[in-house]
Amino acid sequence: MSNKIIRSICYFTDTPSTEIVNNVNNIADKLIKKNYAIQTKRICSSNREQIKILDSQYGDEFTLSIGSIPKEDIINHFDQLFENKNIHFNLDLSNKTIDLSEVQILFDLIKKKPEKTFNFTYVFNNLPSTPFFPSATYEKNGFSIGLQPTDLSLNCLSLEEWFSSMEKVWQEIIELFKNEEDFLGIDSSIAPLVSDEGSFIGFIKRLGLNFSQTATTDFFLKITRFIKNNNPKPIGLCGLMFPCLEDVELAKEYEKGNFTIERNIFLSLHSGLGVDTYPIGIDEKPERVLEILKLVQGLSDKYKKPLSARFVSDGKSKVGQKTDFKNQYLYDVILRPL
Repeated sequence: MSNKIIRSICYFTDTPSTEIVNNVNNIADKLIKKNYAIQTKRICSSNREQIKILDSQYGDEFTLSIGSIPKEDIINHFDQLFENKNIHFNLDLSNKTIDLSEVQILFDLIKKKPEKTFNFTYVFNNLPSTPFFPSATYEKNGFSIGLQPTDLSLNCLSLEEWFSSMEKVWQEIIELFKNEEDFLGIDSSIAPLVSDEGSFIGFIKRLGLNFSQTATTDFFLKITRFIKNNNPKPIGLCGLMFPCLEDVELAKEYEKGNFTIERNIFLSLHSGLGVDTYPIGIDEKPERVLEILKLVQGLSDKYKKPLSARFVSDGKSKVGQKTDFKNQYLYDVILRPL
C-alpha cells in the first residue's frame, strides 16, 4: 500500500448535489492514478437540506459537513441534526460569552447519541475551507486536500527527511491540479491516525526521542514553521493535530498521564489546533468543561489562533473505566479526569 495517503478530499459548495459527488470522485481518480491512497471523500455546505439528502444517498461513501450551526439551532433541532449517517458540524464560540448552555449540548449528546460526539466540535477563531472535519466550514466553492503526512515519515531518520517527503508530495499535488480553477489548496496540517505508520508519536519514538521531553523543546515549533512557510498553496488550518485517541501512541501517553488536558492545551497553543478526540467520562462535571472552553477561547483570542475542542464519549464509561467506542478511528483507554 502507498504511504502517500490523502486523508480528505473535501468539496465546498453552496449547491451540494450528485454532480458534486461526481466531481469529488473524479478528483480521487486522478490522485489514485498517481499512486495515492484515498481515505475519505467529503462535501461541506451550509445548505443543510441538500446535505441531508446526500447523506441518505451517499452517507456510506461520503463524509458530509454543514459547517457552523448557531447554538439555538442545535438546541431547537437537536434530534434532527444528529439523525443521520455521517454528518459533521461545529459550534463557533468566537466572541461569545460561554455558559453552561453550550456545555449542555455536549452532555446531551453524550446521553442521547454518544457516537456522534466524534462528529461535533467547538471552534474558536476558525478558518474556513479546511478539509478536516468537524472544523470544516464553507466560505466559497472549490475543493481542498488534506494529507495523512505521518505515513510519509516511515523510514525517515530525521525531521529534514520527512520535510523533504512532504514537499515532494505537495509539489506533485499542485502540479496535478494547477489548471483546476476550483482547487483551493492544501491544508498541510499534520493529521495522525491509529496505525503504526500513521502515528505521529510513533515517529517521535522512531527518532529516539521522548514525547514528554519534546514537549518542552522547539521540536513541534520546527514542524509548524515548516508546514506553514513551505506549503506552496496553503488553505485552512495548516497546524499540528494532537488527536488524543486517533493516534495509538498518543493514547498510550494519555493513559500514562503524559497527555493531560493541560499539556494538550499547551502544545496546541504553540504548535497545535486544539483539544481533539479527547476522552471524557460520563461523570465529568459540566463546570469543568466550561472552565476548559473559556480557557481555550481566551487563548485563541489572545494569540489570534484558531483552536477547537472535541471531546468524545462512549456514553457509558466513567472516570477510571475503560472506554468501548466501537469506532475504528478511536483507541480505547482507561479514562482519566479532565
